[in-house]
Amino acid sequence: MQNISVEELKARMEAGEKLHLIDCREPHEYAEFNIGGTLIPLGKFQSFQVDELEDLKEEEVIIHCRSGVRSGQACMLLDTMGFKNTKNVTGGILEWQNKFGSNS
Repeated sequence: MQNISVEELKARMEAGEKLHLIDCREPHEYAEFNIGGTLIPLGKFQSFQVDELEDLKEEEVIIHCRSGVRSGQACMLLDTMGFKNTKNVTGGILEWQNKFGSNS
């Protein structure tokens, strides 16, 4: 697992990069505000129900949550499943909203 800052993530999104961005928060959190990631709640990682990610084992997978704690756990779980390039968004959505507001 490596870390990625919200600034780096936003720059890469704005540059049009095709990213594998995963939001590991709960559905109600996702509904309140999200940055376009695929919703896979942390519980699915904990029970190893992440078949939709199986094809990405060799690719970069960027995971975020509210503050960076749950996404860190999700990255570690993926690492144990053989994923080679997981990245945790430092500070999560709280940091994103702090830096860029809730409208971006």
